[in-house]
Amino acid sequence: MPKNTPSRASQPARPAAPGKPAQVIEEIRPGQSMELLKELHILTREGKLNQDTRRKLKQVYHLYQFIAPLLEEVAADGKPFTLADHGAGKSYLGFILYDLFFNVAHAGKTPVGKIYGIETRAELVDKSRELAQRLGFANMAFLNVSVQQATSSAELPAQVDIVTALHACDTATDDAIAFGLHKQARHMVLVPCCQAEVAGVLRKNKALSLSKSPLAELWRHPLHTREFGSQITNVLRCLQLEAHGYQVTVTELVGWEHSMKNELILASRPPKPSEGNTRAAQTRLQQVLTELNLRELTARFASAR
Repeated sequence: MPKNTPSRASQPARPAAPGKPAQVIEEIRPGQSMELLKELHILTREGKLNQDTRRKLKQVYHLYQFIAPLLEEVAADGKPFTLADHGAGKSYLGFILYDLFFNVAHAGKTPVGKIYGIETRAELVDKSRELAQRLGFANMAFLNVSVQQATSSAELPAQVDIVTALHACDTATDDAIAFGLHKQARHMVLVPCCQAEVAGVLRKNKALSLSKSPLAELWRHPLHTREFGSQITNVLRCLQLEAHGYQVTVTELVGWEHSMKNELILASRPPKPSEGNTRAAQTRLQQVLTELNLRELTARFASAR
């Protein structure tokens, strides 16, 4: 790059031709709400995009590529559909999903779906409600409840089509899965975060495991216990979903240089799940819990619902 050329991270919006709106830097999709991106602090008030927010925007865009076909599928039925986003925080994901799907991909059409943001921090829920009202995002709702409380909340429908959980910490991803199972979700899109519960049980039963199996060397050291606990947690989650009839795909969300918590679990339930695959997953799940001395977690991962 020539010395006098500004980096892309600091480039402002391009100057507009007379009578035309300003063209925004290339990462922003045509038709997106600039006001929304500024309110989410993805764009500065001057319309710039710094390196940190560029990474965040890249993650959300990449996730949207996975979710958009699912939205199209449930919308194709012609009936109002629902998406519940757990651990919504400032609702980056929900707002950008709404903007890209309803305001860009289906511009000019009356929205037939509703997006719910579920968050325990009341101040974030209040801000999201105010922003949605100000931007005219009428088909968004925000609940100040935990994932567990949302399962029985009268503010949510009996069935939810799509469940998302982006970096929901500790057991919140497990609660989101339980919510999706209870609500008979057609699709779940999960990006797990840290989870200490399984590692704690591995640690507690370490001596017994070492006396029974050389495989316990995989989690003998504390650092390995934490990392192996995180890995096996997601394996158990996938088996749990398969045991309930879902077809599961595991992939990377974005490159590891952007986020260490990078695993994306996509689960879709076909109209007629394979009974053979479901029973096999149930058996494997119970075998893994037994082999690793994690039987006390059966209620979380393997109980009938």
